[in-house]
Amino acid sequence: MNHRASTSPDRAARPDRAARASRPPRPRRRGEGLWALGFLAPLLLLYGVFFGYGFVFLFRTSLTKVSLSFTNAVDVGFDNYRLLWEQGGFKDAVQHNLIFAAISVVVAMTVGFFVAFVVTAGLHPKRLIYTLFLVPALMPLSLVATVFASMLQERFGVLNETLRAVGLGDAAQPWLTDPDLAFAAVAVIFCYLIGLPIMYYTADLTALPTETIEAALIDGAGTFTIMRAVVYPMLRNTHITVVLSLVLGSFRALEVVLFSTGGGPVGRTEIVGSFLYRFSTDPGPRTGFVAAAAVAVLLVAFAISMVQLIVNRYLERSS
Repeated sequence: MNHRASTSPDRAARPDRAARASRPPRPRRRGEGLWALGFLAPLLLLYGVFFGYGFVFLFRTSLTKVSLSFTNAVDVGFDNYRLLWEQGGFKDAVQHNLIFAAISVVVAMTVGFFVAFVVTAGLHPKRLIYTLFLVPALMPLSLVATVFASMLQERFGVLNETLRAVGLGDAAQPWLTDPDLAFAAVAVIFCYLIGLPIMYYTADLTALPTETIEAALIDGAGTFTIMRAVVYPMLRNTHITVVLSLVLGSFRALEVVLFSTGGGPVGRTEIVGSFLYRFSTDPGPRTGFVAAAAVAVLLVAFAISMVQLIVNRYLERSS
């Protein structure tokens, strides 16, 4: 009795959760929006100067025929965009970008999710998985591409030398000089760099509510069934983040191609980054053409971001 008497005042003093939830929201004070705008003003100014002015300068340059020195510019209107559309190299580069991105998305949403599930569940040693997948994702892309390129060399590459050493010399191939094999090799590099999606999945798996999983276990569901039918659908927002990051990241993956195949052979592995790099280093008044290609890439990335925002809003309303 004494214990109940001693605890009852404390319980009475605690505010009721339902009462707190029913309280109207605190009215916004005057000037709070101005204070928030004042804190954001330096960042907005930075974005306006470096991004806004940069885009305007890039667009104005795309309407001219000028060299890298930006002297003696000749106004050509939208001729650079017309040449860009008529030239098949740029469209092929965009297509290769999207194919590499699609392949890496499929691998990330299957293999990457499985690896993250294994790491979260503690089924296998984490250090081995971190070494195989996460550490390369934190290293420079140029280093990873250079290592892959050295391993896939036709004469002295580790892969071909290993095949010859075990008596499978006929299986040794010109991995980086055959068009189809080179395309597959670059796709493998893109698929190997799924460490960031694995971290996305791992972080969100640890934050999932356990009630649904426990209910599935009570119903007798196995590990694979829980992973496929329960956990995977609950990570809908993570899937969207993975898709967006990999698709947009593929347009910034210049090092992957530049340090492995250089865009060859015969442009088979050319992506937008290597396309821009090749034309920007060529002599002559090519800067306006390169600027037009850069503007087109920015518009594609902006369109992808808008699609992602629309999908997010649709999913938020439907949930």
